[in-house]
Amino acid sequence: MTASNLLLLPAPDPPATRRPDARHSRTGALVFHAKAVVHRLRRAVSDVRAAPRRYLRAAALADAPVLAESVSELWTEDDPAELPLVAGKVHNLRLAIRGVDGVEVPAGAVFGFWAQVGRTSRLRGFVPGRELREGCLIPSVGGGLCQLSNALYDAALRAGFEIIERHAHSRSVPNSQAESGRDATVFWNYVDLRFRSPRPFRIEARMDARTLTVRLRGPRPADHTSAGHTPADVPGRVRVLRVLGAGPRSCASCGEDDCFRHEDVPPMPVGRAAHLVDERWPELDRHLVGIRRAGDVLGIPLDGRRFRKPAYAWTMEGAARVHQSWRVTLARAWRSRRLAAQGAARQRALLAASAALAESYAPLLRYDVTHVVVAQNLLPFLWRAGHLAGRTFDVLMTAPPMAELHARLDAAARLHPESPTLADFRADEALLRDEAEALACARRIVTPHHDVAALFPGRAELLEWAPATPRTRLPNPGAHPRIVFPGPTAGRKGAYELREAISGMDVELVAMGSRLEGPGFWDSVQLAAPGEHWLDAADLVVFPAFVENRPRRLLEALASGVPVVATPACGLGPREGLTLVATGDAAALRAAMGAVLDE
Repeated sequence: MTASNLLLLPAPDPPATRRPDARHSRTGALVFHAKAVVHRLRRAVSDVRAAPRRYLRAAALADAPVLAESVSELWTEDDPAELPLVAGKVHNLRLAIRGVDGVEVPAGAVFGFWAQVGRTSRLRGFVPGRELREGCLIPSVGGGLCQLSNALYDAALRAGFEIIERHAHSRSVPNSQAESGRDATVFWNYVDLRFRSPRPFRIEARMDARTLTVRLRGPRPADHTSAGHTPADVPGRVRVLRVLGAGPRSCASCGEDDCFRHEDVPPMPVGRAAHLVDERWPELDRHLVGIRRAGDVLGIPLDGRRFRKPAYAWTMEGAARVHQSWRVTLARAWRSRRLAAQGAARQRALLAASAALAESYAPLLRYDVTHVVVAQNLLPFLWRAGHLAGRTFDVLMTAPPMAELHARLDAAARLHPESPTLADFRADEALLRDEAEALACARRIVTPHHDVAALFPGRAELLEWAPATPRTRLPNPGAHPRIVFPGPTAGRKGAYELREAISGMDVELVAMGSRLEGPGFWDSVQLAAPGEHWLDAADLVVFPAFVENRPRRLLEALASGVPVVATPACGLGPREGLTLVATGDAAALRAAMGAVLDE
């Protein structure tokens, strides 16, 4: 087949009221399905010899020039009666783009829509969406995929590809591609979209909270630019379709209650959210209590009442669904106990556990969930699998993004190449890209960590750190000032900078935690044994970390009246008793400690 382009001619508006005709009766529907079965069988027979193959994801053309791009809005209706079917359409698109995003088609090979997407069915997770059939928008499992086929056809035209097969819609939907003749309807399996190019090409299909974007990449011929083509640029016959001025009617809002397709479906709860969390932080707990609403979906790693752990205070009464991933969490705890406290193996195990927890939460993200509040460690895995596409989402951040974390560790490793810990682990580049893409699309970044919030100006919601309980500490009985280093002896915690800064100072050091940099790391320093409580006899707490996510001990020291010298990486904002110094600057650290001790 050659391309057929749609020429729209105006027609008088239909009468205000109109009864269903034979096409919309049960008999008409049976006749339609009988015809569809015949056409499907004919297409199946014809495809035995010449069916398009299914292409796999690849990366050979990931950096090739963009040949064409098509962008369309997802949420085009605000009528509550239409929202369930629109949400179903978005969910179906979320599933369908997995079959086309990242695929690369060889030169001269035919791309077929159904070969890539496959048949839509409830078993594959597809739900009722809007389908344009015989002039009406009706609920249909897998409905709404024409938005993807429209975008593919539009991009293929702009790229100058050869259109092998394309079918126009029976009626124009307002504000759709059909109004400009750049639409391509699909219906399993005989109404297909097929095209090819004399050069290899790559398809990228992405969804953010509001739009669907289809992009074609490939080598650009010398005589072709991507300025775009109109339908007239593509050879083929022009088919005239008389379009009713009011556009198609929808089963969700047409008002014809006696139609056999009519269902009394209550409007979808607008703004239903899913809260997917992992570790418990009191600051994030308090935030979630403030934003929760009855009917929201909750995913937690453990039921605190069942496992005798601190229960999540924000477990929502009246929640639509509450899911505890206790099997994943217990498996993570078991593996964690078998690994060293630090190191590459442990970090890989934590990433694998986060991926498993994200997968266990995925069934909670039903089609009617339009907003997600997600823990940072789950974010790249849910984004990679496409579960956040077409939704708004906020991220509960407890650490810098992995790319920023890598940059800080690399900087520390350059300063201290002798360290056995600073370069022992890096996440793979694909995971870094997934997290960066997801963070770029996030609506808000929610965190109490000042340093993390500063990375997202204009989008960060900075929470107050939970107040620490002050402690009455024992005074220092010795003749020398006592400095406490409240973390493991690790390069990322600033151990090398502290060792250099206190060299030659008349002080005692209490070094807490494991000696990860080696047993003789503090041999040149006068060490003191800790008291019954870690703050006993402390004159100063010092923590010059490159990376620190939980400054709980620093908050406790400040609440107890012990001065603290730390880096901005510890996440604390300006407050009484806190002195901030630049990361990796031993000289500035020594000067700051001396100034505080002199006071």
